[in-house]
Amino acid sequence: MTYDVAAVRAHFPALEEGAAHFDGPGGAQVPGLVADAVAGTLRAAVSNRGIRSAAERRADDIVTGARRAVADLLAGEPGGVVFGRSMTQLTYDMARALAKEWRPGDEVVVTTLDHDANIRPWVHAAEPRGVTVRRAGFDPASGELEVEAVAGLLTGRTRLVAVTAASNLLGTRPDIPAIAERVHAAGALLYVDGVHLTPHSLVDAGRFGADFYVCSPYKFLGPHLGVLAADPALLRTIHPDKLLASADAVPERFELGTLPYELLAGTTAAVDFLARLVPGKGSRRERLAVSMAALERHERAMLERLEAGLAGIAGVTFHGSPRRDRTPTTLFSLDRVAPADAYRLLAERGVNAPAGHFYALECSRGLGLGDAGAIRAGIAPYTDESDVDRLVEGVREIAG
Repeated sequence: MTYDVAAVRAHFPALEEGAAHFDGPGGAQVPGLVADAVAGTLRAAVSNRGIRSAAERRADDIVTGARRAVADLLAGEPGGVVFGRSMTQLTYDMARALAKEWRPGDEVVVTTLDHDANIRPWVHAAEPRGVTVRRAGFDPASGELEVEAVAGLLTGRTRLVAVTAASNLLGTRPDIPAIAERVHAAGALLYVDGVHLTPHSLVDAGRFGADFYVCSPYKFLGPHLGVLAADPALLRTIHPDKLLASADAVPERFELGTLPYELLAGTTAAVDFLARLVPGKGSRRERLAVSMAALERHERAMLERLEAGLAGIAGVTFHGSPRRDRTPTTLFSLDRVAPADAYRLLAERGVNAPAGHFYALECSRGLGLGDAGAIRAGIAPYTDESDVDRLVEGVREIAG
């Protein structure tokens, strides 16, 4: 199906301010339909979930509707969808819960390609229990994390492997199904950070082999929230700390306090918006498949245009050159211009392309960029050719 980027852009009020946004990897702009869903929920009568009053039933419908929407997005089960404040919070909570069963001498594996939110929670959970943390390194030249880099660290004491589905710094997409096969053969669990992949590609968490898959709605055009998806049967074996009176059912026992109903309504609206990026028929999952395929083609074309333009500018250095498919993300720096200065100068030109390590601190250091990082430009569903050309021209002016 044809991807009509002008029609897509018309749904984003923020674009009326005139900036060219390449900051989507840190948080996407929001369609008006999502904002309307959030505001509409806040204006309506909503109370704690229940069946007696209309307000109770509305709250319950919002929660169950959001679980179904996320399950359609990730090819999961609604009963295995857990909501939290953020991916970071959910990962810390799950790490603490799983660590209750770990013993001295056990091991967990993390990777230096990952965002720190999929490293530090496991380190903090492991250390007090005498659990060894092993780090799988990536190739700084290509930005690739090879399967053997992870598999070579697995032993009979490995309890969990945490790995990203796509690097938020480089866009690298490790071979998650192959990693999952090796992890499960070792008798360990696989925790996959899908925050940077979910906005750009149709996800099937089960096909990936992910025991846990986490992502963030605000990266795929929704409100600020975190999502964890897992098999409900697996979640029933895990016992997190919770209030005595709170529900012990799955997935509710993993959710602390009353859920933010307005943000859940916005999440459902965001998934529905993604499903309607191009016209189509069928179930929401079927429409998502068509829309995400069209989106991938559009974003790939914009990335190719961007990198071709940047490659023609003297003094531009790209970092990492992943060989396999990657998300539409590029990391680059300019000779004699500090990343923070380039970021500021681009912003003065109405181009939002931030610089830094973006919490992928170990990855940035592994690339030799230190804590300063580099300029990251991410393509989003609303990115068009004029946006790309503005970024390229801005970089050319700064480099010159």
